[in-house]
Amino acid sequence: MNAALGRDGGWWRGGLLFLCVVMLFATVDATAKHLVGRYPAPFLNAVRYAATCTVAVAMLANAGRLRFWRTPHRGLLVLRGLMLAVMGTCFMTALLWMPLAEATAIYFMAPLVVVALSPWLLAERVGARQWLAVATGFAGMLLIVRPGGQLSWIGTALMVAAMLGYALLQLLTRRMAGKVDATVQYGFAAVICMIATGLPAPFFLPPVWPDLIDWLTILAMGFMSALAQVLLILALQRAPASTLAPLNYCHLLLALVYSAWWFGRWPDALAMGGIALIVGAGLSLTLPGRAASAVSSSTLDSRQPS
Repeated sequence: MNAALGRDGGWWRGGLLFLCVVMLFATVDATAKHLVGRYPAPFLNAVRYAATCTVAVAMLANAGRLRFWRTPHRGLLVLRGLMLAVMGTCFMTALLWMPLAEATAIYFMAPLVVVALSPWLLAERVGARQWLAVATGFAGMLLIVRPGGQLSWIGTALMVAAMLGYALLQLLTRRMAGKVDATVQYGFAAVICMIATGLPAPFFLPPVWPDLIDWLTILAMGFMSALAQVLLILALQRAPASTLAPLNYCHLLLALVYSAWWFGRWPDALAMGGIALIVGAGLSLTLPGRAASAVSSSTLDSRQPS
């Protein structure tokens, strides 16, 4: 299949689609950072997932899979959806205190955590190169969240929780690889997220309701997330995950741009060094190799932080 993709040029179409995915997710994160200072994160997530769920149900209807709850592995799918809801709420709440670039860098530690946990949870062998990448990435994270730095400990704790949740989400996705259709996985996650974030939302209503512009912005955030997931599925149909994985780190570059341009915040020298270490460690996992290939595949699934 991959050879065929290479022959017909589908890989570059997949790459372009994936770059659109990265741009959409980075824009969603920046929009969340913009809104979360005015509206509670659980409320924003509930509205966002309502919009996302609308697109997901339309996709399931188009695929003739509206009875998606009859799919096997329902327990894992429900757990995966709940993990995504909690992870997204932690990520968005952390943005109250965390600068966007540093928050995104910590979040991108997740593939390294997957590597560190895979010998015990997936019975996979991890080589010296992968362990070196894990150690390098953690050193980078320590430079970002170093004692005496300017980051809030509350925001840091929430972002680390979001990152660990993302790592566990990737492990669950690996467990279901090849067992559940990607559209069904996405639809199931969207419905579970809408329910999980909608139930507590009445207890986190904003004191001042959004005006028309903010309502449109919140809904646009949800539809951008949904569009990104659709494009991600299309990209993975046109190019192998191992080819797309390095492009994932363009998200961090965009986070730096948004952080400086939109919020007027550029990371200090030590934080930039930490971000560079995390990017280098993550990119090293995309080099050819069995463990690297497996991590690349899971990293691209359901990457919807905020």
